[in-house]
Parts: sequence; C-alpha cells; structure tokens
Amino acid sequence: MLLILISVLVSALYYYVQAFKYGLSARKWAIAGLLGGPMLFPIFNAKKRMALRRASGFRSTYFQA
Repeated sequence: MLLILISVLVSALYYYVQAFKYGLSARKWAIAGLLGGPMLFPIFNAKKRMALRRASGFRSTYFQA
C-alpha cells in the first residue's frame, strides 16, 4: 500500500514539473497524476507532443539531443 502511495505522489510531482516545463496546465496534470498515477504516462506524452508541435508548427523539424 505504501509503494502505491509513493508511486502516485512521485508521478504527480513528475507530471507537474514536466507540464510546467512544456507549457501545459501544471495544476491540472498534478491532480490527474494524483488520481491516475503512472497510468497517465501515454496520455501525457501525447499531449506534450501535441503542444510541442502546435508551438513549433506541424511542418517543422524538431531535433532533440
């Protein structure tokens, strides 16, 4: 039970920091992380990628080192 609680708290913190870093609504993702835990990771990555494409344009190339 303690392991589940720790993983939910760590994932909420991760979602908050990454959402703030990529310009998404950080509070919304932190609350979603508290409710959904690590199961939201694919959805979060899709939203993060869409926000990045929306900011840079859909025909541009993005290189990440």
